[in-house]
Amino acid sequence: MRDPTTPAPIVEMRGIEKAFGAVQALRNVDLVLYPGEILGLVGDNSAGKSTLMKILTGAYQRDAGGEVFVAGQPVHFKSPHESRDAGIEMIYQDFALCGNMDVGQNIFLGRWPRKGLFVNRRKMYAEADSVLKRLKVDVNSVYQKVESLSGGRQQSVAIARAISFQPRVVILDEPTANLSVMATERLLETMLELKKQGVAQIIISHRLIDIFAVGDRVMVLKRGENVGDRYIKNTDEHEVLEIIVSGTREHALTADGARF
Repeated sequence: MRDPTTPAPIVEMRGIEKAFGAVQALRNVDLVLYPGEILGLVGDNSAGKSTLMKILTGAYQRDAGGEVFVAGQPVHFKSPHESRDAGIEMIYQDFALCGNMDVGQNIFLGRWPRKGLFVNRRKMYAEADSVLKRLKVDVNSVYQKVESLSGGRQQSVAIARAISFQPRVVILDEPTANLSVMATERLLETMLELKKQGVAQIIISHRLIDIFAVGDRVMVLKRGENVGDRYIKNTDEHEVLEIIVSGTREHALTADGARF
């Protein structure tokens, strides 16, 4: 029975399976994410992390038998457009920005506000500026071309675009992989700001130091299986690395410290 003081999950994935031909990418994987929580999703390169998240966002279709719930409602997204409508956004490593366009245009790409037949540029840039201020990110101007921005600031624009859709869940794929130390610090501050605003986040990352800096919980995948789930406050980087390497349930503990 669920503790009545614990909020209901915003996302719940049960028994997720996915095969690509003869390769079994995911085996009976469960995942739970709570409102406002930051969950680190870790494992080696073939663990199935991105596959699991692409199933959540509708980019991949799960095999028969698994279930996905968003805010308690069963869902089966056929495309990322459907998951976006349900409040789930994913930010990929390459940011998917148009470098020859400016910051404001990128934030509202494909849905520029209109005034009659024309783009309402004043409204677009005002709303873009508002989103950036809400995130407390440091971008010099909404009129600046994205290709002229540093990697860290491009990351901020990608997050601002995701937040402009008013998501309940944001998934970040290796968000600090190519960032400087200073840009990484700014990004982690932005993630904590999103947490304050009640946005749940999943970080796919090899950098445990970043997950331990902002995360609430860490989940380990190994060869397509969930082999560990711990609260950050109850573990350390050494133990999580041991779970990643061993991949055995004997070493994996649940969030409350009980054997997995």
